[in-house]
Amino acid sequence: MSDKNAFSCGLCSNVWQKTGTTNCWSADPARKPEKPGYCPTLEHEDVIRESFDLYRGNTEDAKMARIATKVEGLCYQPVPGSDAVHARWTRVEDTVAFARLMGYRKIGMATCIGLLDETNRLAAILKAQGFEPVSVCCKTGSIDKLELGLQEKNKVRPNTFEPACNPVAQAQLLNRAGTDMNIIVGLCVGHDMLFSKYSDAPVTTLVVKDRVTGHNPVSVLYGQNFYYKRLQSQPIDVGDDGD
Repeated sequence: MSDKNAFSCGLCSNVWQKTGTTNCWSADPARKPEKPGYCPTLEHEDVIRESFDLYRGNTEDAKMARIATKVEGLCYQPVPGSDAVHARWTRVEDTVAFARLMGYRKIGMATCIGLLDETNRLAAILKAQGFEPVSVCCKTGSIDKLELGLQEKNKVRPNTFEPACNPVAQAQLLNRAGTDMNIIVGLCVGHDMLFSKYSDAPVTTLVVKDRVTGHNPVSVLYGQNFYYKRLQSQPIDVGDDGD
């Protein structure tokens, strides 16, 4: 018996590669492929429709959904004499457009200490676009990692002072600043989750930290058949304990 909650939409990449369309995206709905057995809509149409109903009316969620969809449309430009389109905006431009259409003014940035320069450059853009940018660094407070209950061996450089990241403080400080929207700029995995959890303002991510790929983690997915093939066969070593 199959698990009706075993969603596997990623498998539809195979359908897309063969047909250029899937059941949920087709220029001609009358000729779209059948729903595969793993399609969430087979058993959960109620969840999908109830969720979509949240986008109706005048709530904040409804406004965000409409503005996000409008920005998606603005990101593309038709090619004259063709049914093709091409992308014209970067993620920075998407973010600025979304914030402007939402009527946001004060924009918070939760930044990794390793991306202070990038954060300063982003602040300059936001200011030029009419926003009030504020930023808080991950190491704010400079509290040693040992106070988390870790050992010296858990540090990047054992037996030296290393401050712990404090994403909850980043969120709380931006809450006190009264930001309308917050942007994550390179927070660590896990720290980004804590920041999002404690942020009063809605959160978007501009930079995803990847120390090896120049903050371009999707490159690992493209290279897994050669350079990163080990990720499919070797466990990732986290040391002698998982704590």
